[in-house]
Amino acid sequence: MSGMVDAGAVRTRLPLLEGKVVVVAGVGPGLGRAIAVRSADAGARVILAARTESRLDAVAEEIRDSGGTALCVPTDLMEAASVQALADRALSEFGRVDAVVHNAFVQPAYVGLLDAAPDDVRQGIDINLLSSLNLTRVLAPALVESQGSVVMINSMVIRNQLPNFGAYRVMKAGLLALARSLSVELGPDGVRVNSVAPGYIWADSVKKMFERRAEERGVDPAVVYAEVAADTDLRRLPEPDDIANAVVFLASDFARAITGQCLDVNCGHTHH
Repeated sequence: MSGMVDAGAVRTRLPLLEGKVVVVAGVGPGLGRAIAVRSADAGARVILAARTESRLDAVAEEIRDSGGTALCVPTDLMEAASVQALADRALSEFGRVDAVVHNAFVQPAYVGLLDAAPDDVRQGIDINLLSSLNLTRVLAPALVESQGSVVMINSMVIRNQLPNFGAYRVMKAGLLALARSLSVELGPDGVRVNSVAPGYIWADSVKKMFERRAEERGVDPAVVYAEVAADTDLRRLPEPDDIANAVVFLASDFARAITGQCLDVNCGHTHH
């Protein structure tokens, strides 16, 4: 797509997570993959969790091909027994967990909040909010022992006023409150809890969305990109590695005095 800005995320290998074990929950082909790969680039042994085993295997192979260590644990984050099995496997394999990254999410239908189906909202809350609480609860003893950290992936919808994101905004606002509350509860035991709020992530799902918008209007997708990017200070959209780099930092000892915070990674699309 000509005219699109592709700044290229920094892929410098810095050993920020050397010797640490990181659980990435919600590994897909976009941001979840980037978080797992960048964690491995930073020296972590990575545990990959999601329902689709083929996705886990693909990311694990990429990590191993680069000399990293990855363990695939197919997990249904909505099932208590599956979550417990994930924790048990992580501890039996590596003996510790230093960080957990919550990336599992579902995007509700693009409709007004008053028009959203109640069952869809409930399911979204279960996946986008309660799954993070449940996994953190199970891993809390290990995180206390390692003086570890939790990073929750939020969204810029908690900052903006875009219409038809009401249900998603409610879920992500709840996730922000969850992270802050867990920071208060786990902080005295030495565990840090933070959030990262991306803007539009320049990856497959956003690219396809921009292509649909462009087709509807009869314009080049580059026009849609330029219009959206014009509202950012950097005049571009963040890429998956940009968000993943922020996650790695928050999970590392370089952020050892940072907890209860939400770091916006959106190229200046919103200010907070």
